[in-house]
Amino acid sequence: MSTNTILYNANIYTVNPAQPHATALAISHGRIVAVGSDSAVGNIALPGLQRVDMHGAFVLPGLIDAHLHLEWSGYDLQQVRVYDKTRIDDAVAVVRARAQDTPAGKWIRGRGWNQADWGGPSTGAQGGLPTAAHLDAATTTHPVFLNSRSGHSGWANSAAMRLANVTKDTPNPQGGEIVRDAQGNPTGLFLENAMGLIGKHVPSPTPQEAEDATLLAMRAMNKKGLTGVHCMDGDGGIQTFGTYQRLREQQRSTLRVVKMLPVQALDEVVGAGLRSGFGDAWLRIGGIKVFVDGALGPKSAAMVAGYEGEPNNHGIDIYDRETLTEFAIKSFQHGLSVVTHAIGDRANHDILDAYEVGMKETTAGRPPTNPTTSAGRSSVVGGLRNRIEHAQVLQPTDIPRFAQMGVIASMQPIHATSDMKMVDAYWGPRGRYAYAWRDLLNSGAVLALGSDAPVESFDPLVGIHAAVTRQRADGTPEGGWYPEQCLTMNEAIYGYTLGAAYAGYSEHELGSIEVGKLADLTVLSHDLTQIAPSDILNVQVERVMVDGVWQGE
Repeated sequence: MSTNTILYNANIYTVNPAQPHATALAISHGRIVAVGSDSAVGNIALPGLQRVDMHGAFVLPGLIDAHLHLEWSGYDLQQVRVYDKTRIDDAVAVVRARAQDTPAGKWIRGRGWNQADWGGPSTGAQGGLPTAAHLDAATTTHPVFLNSRSGHSGWANSAAMRLANVTKDTPNPQGGEIVRDAQGNPTGLFLENAMGLIGKHVPSPTPQEAEDATLLAMRAMNKKGLTGVHCMDGDGGIQTFGTYQRLREQQRSTLRVVKMLPVQALDEVVGAGLRSGFGDAWLRIGGIKVFVDGALGPKSAAMVAGYEGEPNNHGIDIYDRETLTEFAIKSFQHGLSVVTHAIGDRANHDILDAYEVGMKETTAGRPPTNPTTSAGRSSVVGGLRNRIEHAQVLQPTDIPRFAQMGVIASMQPIHATSDMKMVDAYWGPRGRYAYAWRDLLNSGAVLALGSDAPVESFDPLVGIHAAVTRQRADGTPEGGWYPEQCLTMNEAIYGYTLGAAYAGYSEHELGSIEVGKLADLTVLSHDLTQIAPSDILNVQVERVMVDGVWQGE
């Protein structure tokens, strides 16, 4: 239970332009009731008051990750993890070790492989791509299915393909591809919607398993400084929403969640009368999640021009423009914002067109007239918060359309530093408009920042470091990759606080330290606004407060 508390002797960065700095704040019943100097706040009388000396610690509004997969992140912490493996053989060795401790016949799941990371020699590799034969060398008695790091491709062994009855004669599903050898036989690699051919045979987790995984992820995220997340978990989105409801009802949640619901359930969501923004500060409905295209890694992001060296490869369209437009119109008409995964420049163009038509068809699709920007904060509550997730590479003429239509650019800074070598190799000079945070912000767009965990680390300090440096942890490349797109520290913090809160219909309660708002705080060992960018990754999370309660204490 929260108590009446005064924090003093603190270095408070409020993200409130009317009062940007303070040294003390008072909390009562989970809300902030005073912000100011030690002397001013210290005179407040509250029953059962606790006074906490912060010893000069840097206090921020609770950090919010605007794009991750919460339940998936919990499973990721439990399953086979091959993120750091630089050879196929090393990834296979991890599977082999797990198989030795797993009953025969039980599925082995995992995540994290990326063929772009496999620079060392590898037995039987063809073009660096994994095959079923590689995993068969680890086990033939367990079905195995490993998602790539991006989550847009999957790697199965022969046992998994037999269970799924995937053969030479199995057709590609719409919006997906079964990778085949020269003879037409499945190799074990599945792209986009084709992953479902295997995935639907994996046993679904029990409600208890789902709750355990979610709580594991929540507590791990608290330790990294997060107080809220926007969850993008996809096809199982309705079931996942049920998990979050149970945890909310049981008062076991330690993170605030804005949940996106899958477009596959649009009719059910409309039929139930649910609308974006419905819920409370612990669990709120964000919008309808739609996938337009694939991802950079498997070269399935939808591009206007072909990939470098592959002029005929323009990526994969999950839905055509007409269908996207229908989704937008129906969602807008029923008070539901659309939250769209779009990586390639063609995918981003197509969904912006769909939003534009949808907004013309219905006034409900239009955003608030005074959206939150980097220069201030909005008191507007209402209006649909339509978003594009990733917005990874854009045509220059599409950049100003975000601000013009009030479309939020929900982006993940760590993707830039993680993917920069692939961008250079696959998109060439188009990389100038990849992860174009500065261009979007200068055009007036709202940025909401996140991680895409478990694709990348959910540590917000890693994301902030990437946003302000466009460098990897080792300082490369010198000066940053397309450094003209860097954000300032204040802008990066804004993206993880008020920008994310606005994107989640919660800026009236979260995102800044102000009287009347909820007491969500992230306490750091150093002042991010005063240290060298290279030192950000050395900053420690000291404490995290959600709803006036210190988490993990």
